[in-house]
Amino acid sequence: MNPWILWSALSHTARLSTVLQILLYLPLTLATLSTPAFLLLSLLLSTHSLIHGTLTLLWGSRALSVMQVPMHPFLLLVTFNAFSQSVHPMLATAASWWDKVLTFSGPTYVAMEGISSLLFAQKIGQVGKEFADEAESYQFAILIASAVAYVVAAWWIVAAYPAAAASPLSSTLLGVALTAFLFLTVIGFRLRRTNIVESSMLSLFLAYNIWLCGFDQTSFSDPASSYAPLLFNILPHLQTLINFITNNLPKPVLVALFYRLSIIQFASRILPTIGADVWESDDPVSDGWGDRPTSRLTRILLTYRQLIFVMVYSHLLLLDPTSQVWWRWANIMFTLLLWSVELVVGPDGDDVTTKWKVE
Repeated sequence: MNPWILWSALSHTARLSTVLQILLYLPLTLATLSTPAFLLLSLLLSTHSLIHGTLTLLWGSRALSVMQVPMHPFLLLVTFNAFSQSVHPMLATAASWWDKVLTFSGPTYVAMEGISSLLFAQKIGQVGKEFADEAESYQFAILIASAVAYVVAAWWIVAAYPAAAASPLSSTLLGVALTAFLFLTVIGFRLRRTNIVESSMLSLFLAYNIWLCGFDQTSFSDPASSYAPLLFNILPHLQTLINFITNNLPKPVLVALFYRLSIIQFASRILPTIGADVWESDDPVSDGWGDRPTSRLTRILLTYRQLIFVMVYSHLLLLDPTSQVWWRWANIMFTLLLWSVELVVGPDGDDVTTKWKVE
């Protein structure tokens, strides 16, 4: 077997193992010990991820992915050992400060998700426009796909409405969001600064968030509320672990985590293409995108994605269901506001220097 293929498989397996360990260890600590223990483990994992990302940035070796696998069980054991008896005051203080960091970082995560979602929708709109300009057959296919997206979004919103509009304030916010989306879509069409592909993608984004606002809270329980103590043999251990994974991992958190990390990943790939023509005209001798500010930002996001993963996941786990709902409404309103500003102040789609923005 080719050594490169073997090493690549080992590296990808190590990365998958790292993701699964983080997904399990954080809620497990929150369930079995306490919130301060969870915060300490989150702080240790974040510190490790920061060091790992810096070494990757400087060294760039795949061996680091394999070498870090034993670190997560080690940090978990350190946390359990630290909280098995009286907690040192310095550890309690560190956990308290980390709690404040995660809390005050909440608006940043919401802003990143909203901006990334808008960038992704506009990129899909640009790609759809380019395909439509190539052949009329593509135009028909794009119209059908956009219509399907609108129908799916409408069905999704109708299905989620009873739970999402459970209170007068929630129903009011839902009505405001839908009305604003419809008005912005009409305004965007009138100003020729958006198209049906971009609008349909944002309708799916709106439906997804409304669905999360009304996610059936009875479908999951608080990880700290129904944990069964481990017994003294391996089979009950495994049964308890399987029961924990099946019933106690907060499903809305996992859905929100997957979407947030995925959309930020997509947006980081889109960033270097923004303003490409302008940058190239300013520096015609440039060898590529490596010196662009957006490319540097992309490299930082991709290098420290494990740190972002740990911090976003920790923040979501700390939120109670009610807080998650209000952060979700904040995300909807922020994204619609950002889209409205972009539609009003953005340049016309006919400008060749802004090819990334669609008509």
